[in-house]
Amino acid sequence: MARVLTDAPSGTRLAPARAPKPSIEGRASGSAPSSRRGRRRGANEASGWQALLWLSPALLLIAAIVIYPAITLFSTSFSEYSITGIRKGDAGFANYAGFLSSPDLPKVVLNTGIWVVAVVAITIVIGLALAQFLSKDFWGRRVVRWAVIVPWSAALVITSQLFRLLFDYYHGTINAVLLALHVIPKPIDFLGNPPLLMASMILVGVYVSLPFTAYLFVAGLSAIPTDVYEAARIDGASPRQIYTTITLPLLRPAMLIAVVLNMIYVFNSFPIIWIMNGSNPGFGNDTLITYMYKIAFKSAQHDVGVAAAAGVFNVIVILIAVIVYVRLTRTRAENPS
Repeated sequence: MARVLTDAPSGTRLAPARAPKPSIEGRASGSAPSSRRGRRRGANEASGWQALLWLSPALLLIAAIVIYPAITLFSTSFSEYSITGIRKGDAGFANYAGFLSSPDLPKVVLNTGIWVVAVVAITIVIGLALAQFLSKDFWGRRVVRWAVIVPWSAALVITSQLFRLLFDYYHGTINAVLLALHVIPKPIDFLGNPPLLMASMILVGVYVSLPFTAYLFVAGLSAIPTDVYEAARIDGASPRQIYTTITLPLLRPAMLIAVVLNMIYVFNSFPIIWIMNGSNPGFGNDTLITYMYKIAFKSAQHDVGVAAAAGVFNVIVILIAVIVYVRLTRTRAENPS
């Protein structure tokens, strides 16, 4: 018999309570999340392996031209080599000690600092001005943009050799023109005088680096909304105020990329320094890159181990410079005051 519940005060009978039947959604809710999570995990794993498969050619290329040479460079810096390049055994930190104690190192480091800072700073300033010009609408703008990109598209060795011929003491075009105009009484030794040689190399470095930097700034300027400029003009801002308070702050991401990439590119620029300065004896106008090459192949030492230690030192220097600049830029962006 079914049990009957009676309410004591009123004496009324109450129907027995029955548990509700679980719905179809309720019966399936226990297994659905787990199966859904399992399917999602399987799909993520499958997509991860597919992405790795598609990226494998690029990863193999990076491992072949970046990771393996870096490991080889690091291991070579701790090895001793003969003058013919045959490994003789472990050298410990002797290569680093020999490199850091070299009497030519301070001059080479100073040359590297002047070379990198001058080329990057001049390139950024001229690149900003050139980007402003290329962003304007004028007749023949497309032709001008094509002309600007020519120095970047040409081979660096060809460009360096061309400028070497222009600066040549005996047959250089620059000396010939200056002599024909009676500006100078005799030819100028651009490639033999250390200050003039450094200035000439900086000129070539700026010439080569300018197109990429200018186009990077052109892309940054095109990304700035025109409404911001219109609002500033309505508020009565002058062109100088618009440039300093709107254009430059909004160009900060593009400027960060330009400075970092140019620092790495200019620091590692070998052809310009070597072609314009390679015939000069000693290390008076060398940077760390050409100094490392001369130690390994051109000097009386022919010491591959010391040159490898110099290469590791170069990597550390450029990493420190980039990290310091990025941190300073980030701090300045967070605290503009």
